[in-house]
Amino acid sequence: MSRIGKNPISIPNDVKVSIDGTVITFAKGNVTQVLDTRGNCGVALEDNALSFSTNSDHRQDRAYWGTYRALAANIVTGLTAGFEKKLEINGVGYRAAVNGSVLNLQLGFSHDINYEIPAGITIAVDKNVISIKGADKQQVGQIAAEIRSFRPPEPYKGKGVKYADETILRKAGKTSKK
Repeated sequence: MSRIGKNPISIPNDVKVSIDGTVITFAKGNVTQVLDTRGNCGVALEDNALSFSTNSDHRQDRAYWGTYRALAANIVTGLTAGFEKKLEINGVGYRAAVNGSVLNLQLGFSHDINYEIPAGITIAVDKNVISIKGADKQQVGQIAAEIRSFRPPEPYKGKGVKYADETILRKAGKTSKK
């Protein structure tokens, strides 16, 4: 039995929720997000609380029950508070700057990397910290992973792009025999 799926999601007053068959639509202002449960679980909206139930006792349906509840909770959190990931740039000469809708990265290559910022995402750079903010948790995490993949941190000096809360395990350098 899903422990996550049992818990109802409280819906704030400024978020509008509508259920049409297997499709749940969340809206706040001009931002709309859709969740399709594909008939694997039941959804009910009662007293500003969204609750999920399983349609059958099949293992797959019980797994979807908790998954769809977690996805709906992430959508509500994204519409109210938003999500943020922070990346740190470590290395001599490594820089980042935002020019309009383009993130310009100088990461030690012979060329600059220009990353096009998608709609709905805001990126801010403060010294060596890149802040990525948005309403979609999956999109924020994917963009952070793509930016990190341009120059992942190396284990000897720790140079590269890393998550702010990530710790890099350092390796010992070469030693000389005596």
